[in-house]
Amino acid sequence: MSTSPLLEDLALARSTVDRSAHFRKDSEAMSRAWADTSSRVLPVYRGSASTTPENELRYLPTAAIAANTPVAFLGCESGVWYFCAFVDQEFVDQHDPESWRNLRVIGAVLNARDAGLLVTGVALANWHETHTHCPRCGIHTSVTDAGWTRTCPADNSVHFPRTDPAVIMLITDHQDRALLARQVRWQPGWLSVLAGFVESGESAEAAVVRETAEEAGVEVNPQTVQYLGSQPWPFPNSLMLGYQARASSKYSLEARIDLTVDGEEIAHAQWFSRSELIDASRAKEIHLPPPISIAHRLIVHWLGEPLPRESAFR
Repeated sequence: MSTSPLLEDLALARSTVDRSAHFRKDSEAMSRAWADTSSRVLPVYRGSASTTPENELRYLPTAAIAANTPVAFLGCESGVWYFCAFVDQEFVDQHDPESWRNLRVIGAVLNARDAGLLVTGVALANWHETHTHCPRCGIHTSVTDAGWTRTCPADNSVHFPRTDPAVIMLITDHQDRALLARQVRWQPGWLSVLAGFVESGESAEAAVVRETAEEAGVEVNPQTVQYLGSQPWPFPNSLMLGYQARASSKYSLEARIDLTVDGEEIAHAQWFSRSELIDASRAKEIHLPPPISIAHRLIVHWLGEPLPRESAFR
């Protein structure tokens, strides 16, 4: 189940595996774990993994992984050690390529163990692929601490996986209508809640206020900003912090608040009452975020009920 306090069923926040981080620096323990015939490896390639028809991940024994394949330790559950292997296209071609499915597609239907392991594996794979050299001197770094750090051989500086905090928020007006918007790169009808990265030296709550003003031209009452939950979003390396907040009381109680978008990041924004959202969803006039996303859960949390079965998701 999700560990978020108010939002339920956050698909990518689930996990049952103990990360056992204290073993990462213990090379002897890691060697024993890798040699254990009961240990299992999750091969990961470009955000995807092999799955069964029952929507479960396919794990391999460590002996099935070539010696030169980069791996990372993921944790332990019920006496079983879990690793991920960062494989290539050739490996995929040799292991039922039609069964490989992207985390965005499969994440919401995986069990909690598989979801937690795949999210972590994809996040680590993305980081290792894009951070191969020391940012100080440019020398190629080595994988250390069971895949959780990279170390520069020149100055011994240690580099850790990057995670970028981002706020995602459902803003309401004085009539409890929800603000949804479309990014410029999305197709017409695709809508979601507002979101943006937390800037250096900025709190998450301040980012909610700033991003709402920048993206929709709406002033938020800072005292109404409420944290609801979080989930990782390894596409490639974000942590989504979910909030709800209300527009400032300075606005008229009778009229809908005017929205101003920049046309560069946000192409369209609109207020929706609950009945308007339900009607538009049933008519498939709008396409909302899929259940795997925290945006979906923010909308459902505000709506107070599941979206209609007829709803179309982007």
